[in-house]
Amino acid sequence: MPAPSMNRRALLAAGAAATFVAASAPALPAGAQASPDRAAVLDAMKRAARFMVEEAAVQGGYVWQYLPDFSRRWGELEAGPTMIWVQPPGTATMGHLYLDAYHATGDTFYYEAAKSAADALIRGQHPTGGWNYVIDTAGEESLKQWYATVAANAWRLEEFHHYYGNATFDDAGTAEASQLLLRVYLEKKDRKYLAPLNKAIRFVLDSQYANGGWPQRYPFVENGGLHGHADYTPYITFNDDVAGENLEFLIYAYHGLARNGRGDARVLDAIHRGMDIFVKTQQPQPQPAWGLQHFPDTLKPAGARTIEPQAFVTHATGTNIKSMLGFYRLTGDRKYLARLPEAMDWLDQVATKPPLNTPGRTHPTFVLEGANTPIYIHRRGSNIANGQYYADDNPTNLIVHYGSFRNVDTPALRAEYARLSALSVEEATQGSPLKARPGSLSLPRYFTLQDVDVWDMSSDARRLSRPHANRAAEVMAELNARGYWSTPLTTTSNPYRGPSPTAVTGGEYQMTRVGDLWDTSPYQTDFPVEGVSTAVFIRNMGDLIEALGV
Repeated sequence: MPAPSMNRRALLAAGAAATFVAASAPALPAGAQASPDRAAVLDAMKRAARFMVEEAAVQGGYVWQYLPDFSRRWGELEAGPTMIWVQPPGTATMGHLYLDAYHATGDTFYYEAAKSAADALIRGQHPTGGWNYVIDTAGEESLKQWYATVAANAWRLEEFHHYYGNATFDDAGTAEASQLLLRVYLEKKDRKYLAPLNKAIRFVLDSQYANGGWPQRYPFVENGGLHGHADYTPYITFNDDVAGENLEFLIYAYHGLARNGRGDARVLDAIHRGMDIFVKTQQPQPQPAWGLQHFPDTLKPAGARTIEPQAFVTHATGTNIKSMLGFYRLTGDRKYLARLPEAMDWLDQVATKPPLNTPGRTHPTFVLEGANTPIYIHRRGSNIANGQYYADDNPTNLIVHYGSFRNVDTPALRAEYARLSALSVEEATQGSPLKARPGSLSLPRYFTLQDVDVWDMSSDARRLSRPHANRAAEVMAELNARGYWSTPLTTTSNPYRGPSPTAVTGGEYQMTRVGDLWDTSPYQTDFPVEGVSTAVFIRNMGDLIEALGV
């Protein structure tokens, strides 16, 4: 029963929040073991990992969630028994966790498990070097059949409505898989992983536009449009931090693969162009903001899925401001700061007005070009065959699976801008990996204990807030006899039952996550069942790694 789509950052942010809650929880009753010994922790870790490796994995790869008997399994959608998921928290995230466990324990079992995950990704790597959301170990025809049935009927997940046959940067799948190959190669310099790693690097470089932007998918295909809209996948994409994830991978590769103090000049050039596209795509006054996507020729905001109209986007603007503050820290070049006050002023101008500005709804998501008029997303119908998404100025009866409002902390952005602006270049760029000699920094030791980034290079990247003293005992006690942490699966999906009918069926689906019985989209259920979750496995294994105190 699928969790909401998330990249590793979102997963680890959620895990950190869970750890904070645990740290605030009352201590276990008297007599409970507050500090389990190392042998007990190692035994629990091994039992949990063996279950995942020996029972859950398919040829070394994973989805997100499983029923205990494996009769059904899910990534972002229900998966077939031969499928594995690339999107976090799937195969690559599991591989990162196993490498972390190897670093914490020295047990080669985890190193071999990490290699198995990397091998699974390599077998599904696109010939050009990237990855799709999913891999079907049974082959392309089996995957096409899944796209024509389960995926084609998932009303609200348009990114799965077309089998492109190429690779995607969406949801950090390609970036995280590439980072795993880099980590596995650097661990023992096993040359088996060098060729696919170099292929992944070439994919990121070859797919980049000359102006520095990256598309959502690559290589480009013909007839990729959907539902009467043009193919949006070649557009320059900021959505889901496509550019940020690629920049992070390239910086890791620049240092990790440097030889004799020399980095790859093509990689360094791509990094600088990738940062510069943020400057180039910021629009002129009176709307100095960004969209989720931009046309690669005019650099104006572009639409994408039918839930993403051509418009300026407040949370993308906030994220890009934050990214450019980071670029200033990396480079010391004030061009990244120059027009940020304009963007922050614009965010203030379009902020949600009373009575709509309730907590967590500081801004409308979409603002029309040419006028600072917010628009909101709705739908009608009951499934993919008869349903339709549309936008208007009515802020009621909104879809719930994609927010028409966002929370953008503009005061925090202004405070960070003021802080950085007051620093000298030397102070602002202290510790910048782009100012360090190529190869002088190493990758973070751990990738799944917290939300790591390039500023954590040459560090352990441990959690800043450690689990409370009883957390390891709690985690170990919750591990069941089979070796997994039984988890309430609060979302489910309708099994595929055939093509969706063109006639609207009974019921009101404007504000639900799922349509009628033919809609295979995931939805929250009132009747959760117990199952297996990779996200819970990763979080709990992280708690046990922290308990080892290494």
